This record gives sequence, C-alpha cells and structure tokens, in this order.
Amino acid sequence: MRLLLLGGGHAHAVVLRQLRGVDLTLVSPYPHHTYSGMLPGFIAGHYRLDDIRIDLAGLAARAGAKLVIGRVAALEIAQGRVRLADGSTLEYDRASLNLGSQAAAPAQALAAKPFENFIQRWREAKDRVKKVAVVGAGAAGVELAMAVAYGTTASVTLYSDRPAPARRIARALERNGVVLRSSTPVTAVEPGPVVIAGESREPFDLAVWTAGAAPLPWLRESGLATDAQGFVLVDDRLRSVSHPEVFAAGDCATLRDAPHPKSGVYAVRHGDVLAHNLRGGELRSYVPQRRALALISCGARYAIAEWNGWSAEGAWAWRWKDRIDRRWIAGFSTGV
Repeated sequence: MRLLLLGGGHAHAVVLRQLRGVDLTLVSPYPHHTYSGMLPGFIAGHYRLDDIRIDLAGLAARAGAKLVIGRVAALEIAQGRVRLADGSTLEYDRASLNLGSQAAAPAQALAAKPFENFIQRWREAKDRVKKVAVVGAGAAGVELAMAVAYGTTASVTLYSDRPAPARRIARALERNGVVLRSSTPVTAVEPGPVVIAGESREPFDLAVWTAGAAPLPWLRESGLATDAQGFVLVDDRLRSVSHPEVFAAGDCATLRDAPHPKSGVYAVRHGDVLAHNLRGGELRSYVPQRRALALISCGARYAIAEWNGWSAEGAWAWRWKDRIDRRWIAGFSTGV
C-alpha cells in the first residue's frame, strides 16, 4: 500500500514517529516544521530558530519514509494522485492531509501563517519597525502582540473584534505596553500600511494579521466533502466522509460530528489516532478532549495558565510551558 502524507504538521510528525515498515512518502514545502506554541517565544527572543523546529527530513529518514520537498497544487482523487506545483505527480492508495490553515489576510498585512514566510519577513523588518499593529486577539494574536512589545522597541496596538479579554490577559497586555482596541473590527488594510477600523485610519510600519483561519483553496476544488468554509469534512476516524481512502487532521479538517477549535492541542492528539488508522485493520475513533489546558506566554518569561474556569499566572507558568514545549520538540529528535 502506497501511503502519502501531505503536509508536515503536528499530526503527521506524530505519524512519522510511530509508523514503520510501510511504503510512506511525505510531501512538505520545507524540510522542517515550525512549532506554533514556541513561535511567540522566538519573537520575544527566548528561543533560537532551531529550538522551535522539528527536523522533518531526519524524522522521515528514521521512519524509512521518502521526503519530497514541494507544494501541493491539486488532489486528483479519481486518478489517485497528487499534482505538485512543479507539475510532477505522486500516486497513492491512501492519502492523509495535515496541511494546516492560512490567515485570511489582506494583501497589505503580514499574515502570521505560513510561519516560514512570517518568520522571514519578520526578521527582515524587526529592526526598522517602530509602530506595529496586530489584528486578531485570539491566543495567537495576544501572544504575538506581547512578544513583539517585549522583544523590540516598537509600540504595539492590538485590534480585536471581541469585547475586553479576561482580566489576567488585559493586565498582561497593559504591563507590556500593548494598546488594546477591543470591539474594534478591522475592515481593511490599505497601502502604508494603514489600518481601517470603523471611522479610524491609523498608519503603521507593519500590520500582522492573525484573525481567522482560511483553508487552502484547492481543498474545495478537490472534490472532497468540505464544511461551509472549505475545510475537509471527516468522520470520527479522521476519514473523509466522501472518500474513505483520504484522511485529514489538524487545522485543515473539521470533524463532522464533533467540531472543535483549530488548535495544535487537538492536532497532536489527532496524530495518535491517525497513525493507528493509517496502518489499516480495525479503525479507532477520535474523541476530542472536553477541556484543554491553555498556557499563554506574556512577552517575558511569564505566562498565564487557564483550565476549565481556573486561572493563575507567574514565571512558574512560563517554566511549565517551556518544559512541555521543549520536551515535545525533543521527542522528535531521536527514534522511538
């Protein structure tokens, strides 16, 4: 059986660590995977780039898998093949998609995803920007805003279409000098960039966009069943509901009967079930956890911990998060 893994995200990293002895090919635009949970720490200056990356090339080699560096252009289901951006094709008997999502950013903003492009653009710009806007106040936007404020001399404004955040997060933003514009949806970003929010027009040196998650456009064109947004619709075994030879996990997938947030916390757990089911035989169901621990980094080596209505904060929470993150990355550097 020819097994094709498209994308080197959290779930497929777990699959590569667990699967052995199969005809396995991984397709990824890069020979590494950047771990989203440590990206704010890199921006703040706590980590080197190598600290926050999984070596997909080494991981594939230890799994006996072939690594193809390329970008997927189309999934041709009727032919059982994938077409890459360079025109080459790869055939499969069973395929798995772990392609993540992209930020639905206007052209004048710097999208936080894909991370590789964001990191390159950020490294080119960070020493010259004095005024930065971050659009979107989910966990990613809050962490990036505080990381930029801590790691640079730039002033940072965080735009949110939501009401004021939880008290601990609001205080952390204030301590870092981040100006919070709550209940202020951004309607456009014009050249400059100039951020347009209602009647307000404010110029910045850089506008970072973290708001919303959009699917890769070719997913809807593939013929796979998708949800209203265009993410692959899967059953509880992480199989496409329309094409059972195709699996999907992580942000690019939506569980039909148990939708849950698009977050790395869930994608990692997808990986264990996915690895089992891709082997063949009796399939296992994925059951999303009802609650997830959130550890929100706050610029400095300081974090907020949240669990099922409970919260606390301090340097100890950052050390806790740091140990979890480093241990997770280290788990992919050696064989199982």
